[in-house]
Order: sequence, then C-alpha cells, then structure tokens
Amino acid sequence: MEILKAVLVLGGLGAVFGVLLTWVAKVFAVPKNPVRDAVREALPGANCGGCGYPGCDGCAEAIASGRAAVTACPVGGSDVARKIGEIMGVAVNETERKVATVICQGGTDRCRVKFKYLGIQDCNAAAIIQDGNKACQYACLGLGNCERVCSFDAIRVNPHTRLVEVDPKKCQSCGRCIDECPRKVLELRPESQLVNMLCRNPEMGKNVSQKCSAGCIGCERCAKACKFDAITIVNHLPVIDHDKCRSCMVCAEVCPSGAMKAIFEDRLIAEIDQDKCVGCTLCKRTCQFGAIEGELKQKHLVNDACTGCGACAEKCPKKCITMKPREKARDPRVAVKVEAQTAKPAAQTDPA
Repeated sequence: MEILKAVLVLGGLGAVFGVLLTWVAKVFAVPKNPVRDAVREALPGANCGGCGYPGCDGCAEAIASGRAAVTACPVGGSDVARKIGEIMGVAVNETERKVATVICQGGTDRCRVKFKYLGIQDCNAAAIIQDGNKACQYACLGLGNCERVCSFDAIRVNPHTRLVEVDPKKCQSCGRCIDECPRKVLELRPESQLVNMLCRNPEMGKNVSQKCSAGCIGCERCAKACKFDAITIVNHLPVIDHDKCRSCMVCAEVCPSGAMKAIFEDRLIAEIDQDKCVGCTLCKRTCQFGAIEGELKQKHLVNDACTGCGACAEKCPKKCITMKPREKARDPRVAVKVEAQTAKPAAQTDPA
C-alpha cells in the first residue's frame, strides 16, 4: 500500500511539473524568426565574441534585425558572409582573409632583459612593474594573455624566446588576442601580405640597437630601395602602402636589422615564353632591377636578379610573361648593368 502511495505521489508531481514546464515554455518561448534562424545556421558556431555580440545567437539576431552587417562574423570570412548575404538579399564584396600578426621580434634572444620577472604570469601585471622586464617598451612580454584567450589554439608562446607565435592556418581573425594584449603588438593583417614591418619602436638608431637587435633603427634604406614609392617614413618608422607594394621584397633585403620582414619562400620569378616573345624590349625597359636580357628583335631572358614584382608581365603586349614560384634565391649580382652615358670630354686647359 505504501509503495502504491509513493507511486501516485510521484506520478502526480510529475504531471504537475510537466504542466508547469509546458506553460513556462509557452510563456517564455522565443518567437520564431526564419531569417534569424537561417543566419544562425550559416554562422560557424565558434561563439568567440569576435563580432562584438554575445555569441553566434546574438550575432544572428543583430544581423537579422539590421543592427549588424552581413560581414559581422570575422571567423566565417567571405564564405559565411556570402551565405548570409544571400539570406538577407544583400550583395557581398569579396574580402581578403586576415590573420593576427606579431609586430615584434624582440624575444629574449634579441631584446635585452632588464630584470628577471617572477611575478604573476600575466602581461598586464608585468607591464605595471617598471614598464615590463624588457628594455624595449614596445616589446612583447611573452606571458601568454593572448594564448589563453585564443579559442582556436592558434597562438603559443615560444618557451625559449618568450615571444608570441601565431599559426596563420589556425587563426580565425576573431581579434580577441588583439584586444587582450596590453602592448598592442598584435594586429590583423591580410594573409597575402608578404612584406611586413615588424617593429613599433619609433626611437632612432643607437637607442633602439642598445635595446633590441631586431628593432628598426630608422636608417630609411628600405624607403630608398623601394622602386615603387610604396614606403614612407613616419615618426622614424617605415609605413608600407600595400596598394603600391608589389612584393619585390628588396626593402627586406636591404634592412640591416631584419625589422622589415618578407616571406622569401613565396617570392616569384618571371618566365618569358620564347615562342611568343618578339623582342620588343618593353619588358627590359620596364624592369627596374636589370633582370631581363636581350636586344631589340631578340628573344629575351630573365636572370636571377628578378624580384618577382610582375611589372614586366603587365607591360608585355604579347602576354608572354608569366610569374612562377622561384626554385632558388634571388641573386642581385647578375643584374644587367645599364650602359653609362658617354661623358662629354673635359675642356682642355691652355698649356701656357
């Protein structure tokens, strides 16, 4: 009899709670919004907060209501933006994927350490004590704040140099590491950007070199070497105009400290189709690096001085020049020398 009473009581409680839950579900139910639901389905579901909203649900709500652009999700990139654009009936322009870039090369092997830091392993805490333990006030402190907030395992601190390293394949452009860094040594930059300035210290020469061997010393060699006027000096630091930059990488070649960094492994070289070349010499006259050989009405050849800038390919009227990956490093010493203009004879002096 006691067991039967217990079963009846539990059954009754279950029925009451079931009715109560049904009522609560109806009262507090979120109204269905087909557009919002479709947008939410298109989002990657990372819930990283990189869009500035509380997770993908918040982002979907904002996009569907018109409070956010269809490109609001930085993780999804162009593919997700295109899908959302189709849902919202909005045309989406192709955007280039960006990755977090460390604007510092001042690890403990290059940047002088003022003292041994034994405090809390937190960049904000370390920055309070004498402006950090590294001599350069713009250097990465390497205590891993960015690594801890990264939801994609794209950041690690090198245990030997105490410098942050980013895996571009894993980076999802959410920007959380950038917001977290107290030194602002992280920045989102286009993935295809092969030449980067990796120093933020605006001090000059000796002051920089005494602190870090990889810092920009303001020598301006990069700006002088650039044939495309893509580099200007602002506050003693080179600034690259990537609309003008042709990734010739000569600026990185001449940089004495390595502050100007280039991905030389991705450098290209021009190749001339000998069957199509008519020897017009337009490519040779266009090349500013002495990398094309050949006389008028002769087949032209590209030598190892080629920087891969692609200017010759654009100018070729026969479209017989293609850019391909290099198999060996560039050698500027083989450049064709420009013939010096004939100097005027010096005026003869009167022997008398």
